[in-house]
Amino acid sequence: MANEHNLPQDDNLTADPTHVAGEMADGESTDPDMTATGAPQPEASRTDAELAEVKDRYLRLAAEFENYKRRTSKERVELFKTANQELMTVLLPVLDDLERARNATATTDDAGAVRDAIDIIQNKLNKTLQQKGLTAMEAKGGDFDAELHEAITQIPAPSDDLKGKIVDVVEQGYYLGDKVIRHAKVVLGQ
Repeated sequence: MANEHNLPQDDNLTADPTHVAGEMADGESTDPDMTATGAPQPEASRTDAELAEVKDRYLRLAAEFENYKRRTSKERVELFKTANQELMTVLLPVLDDLERARNATATTDDAGAVRDAIDIIQNKLNKTLQQKGLTAMEAKGGDFDAELHEAITQIPAPSDDLKGKIVDVVEQGYYLGDKVIRHAKVVLGQ
């Protein structure tokens, strides 16, 4: 058993016996802005005012940022709507030409006239889309690139120089600006 005379002394046991643990003794203050007499320091009121000002600026900035996000989101949706409207507006003449060609070739048996009408309309549509940034991919006879092409099948190459190359394009690929918007579906030569 431990000897009671050799136990270390607890500093709390030697303190004022009227003082209860956890309570502050008279004259002690936990508020750093208060003096021993209990009067607030002048620095404390200035610090509180600065804190209130910074908090107010923060709240205003947060509200302004939320308004900015809401406004830009609304502008973005509006931009998409107007971009579609602009594209539809430039495609309307092509749609009109299709209607006129359909009416003009309805009573003819001349396949050449129908073909000419389709060629004229296709050229007009291609020019209109090129003005909007659409570009067709040149794939036939080139090397296969998985970033640009989608191989749908392989066939025996008609010549040795087409082995491992694109033999045929089943569906044309397109760029809009520099971005691929549709991969070309191609046939590879073995």
